[in-house]
Amino acid sequence: MSGDPEGRRELLEELRGHVAVDRSPHTVRAYLGDARALLDHLDETGRGVDGLDLAALRDWLARMHDRGAGRSTMARRVAAARVFTAFLYRTGRIGHDPGPHLSAPRRNRPLPEVLDERETAAALSGERAAGVGTDPARLRGRAVVELLYATGIRVAELCAVDVDDVDRERRTVRVLGKGDKERVVPVGVPALEALDAWLRQGRPRLAAPAAGPALFLGARGGRLGTRSARRDVHAYLRARGTDSAPHGLRHSAATHLLDGGADLRSVQEILGHASLSSTQIYTHVSIERLTRTYNRAHPRA
Repeated sequence: MSGDPEGRRELLEELRGHVAVDRSPHTVRAYLGDARALLDHLDETGRGVDGLDLAALRDWLARMHDRGAGRSTMARRVAAARVFTAFLYRTGRIGHDPGPHLSAPRRNRPLPEVLDERETAAALSGERAAGVGTDPARLRGRAVVELLYATGIRVAELCAVDVDDVDRERRTVRVLGKGDKERVVPVGVPALEALDAWLRQGRPRLAAPAAGPALFLGARGGRLGTRSARRDVHAYLRARGTDSAPHGLRHSAATHLLDGGADLRSVQEILGHASLSSTQIYTHVSIERLTRTYNRAHPRA
């Protein structure tokens, strides 16, 4: 198409109108840039649009990869190529759409940050937690951190817990997760003790008519919001020499469970993951931690 610049401009303008229907301006620009790059490749290899097939697409992507394109860029180019080939097929410019047969590279999924197990234990120990006193906000902060770490539940799930959802005798908490799926999660003794202190000395001092059955209450006496819960977590942990977000406590709980010998299926149920693949990332965290320990400790590492 290099010999017909006007034809290329018309093609790309038509593609722009097609892509812009349900995509952002940023995505439109990116897809058009990828389409131009693909057209350049077809011209350079003498294929032209008529020769656009799966082999041509793979050859183009391989060249992009060799030039240093990262996984996210490659994934976007695959998506752009699929849109482009579907457009060419729909407008009769090619007789077969190779796009659906083009697989995207898997994106690197960053490993979650987790707290060191010993540091976590020290931060949450009874001696260090004794400074909480009877201040409702501090009692709530301790209970929130303990419950998040003990159960691995999400911060939104924690804020939705009601007083009656905690079963003191069975040492469990009932949680409503994503998709309104209910699950029952075990709770350790330290978390239950922190909850007892909150329920005895903290919650009654904040409770207002708007409190209802909510386990955790905010400063105005209503159900605690997720933003306030996050502030509680950061404030409590920073005062004890460490820090983490609520989701970091969830990551830490899962990793420490696996480090302690829990099986993957049990951790999946505790976390409320619909797919085991979502839980498997924590095995990589454990292996990474194990490798670091090995490299530090083994004389022939």
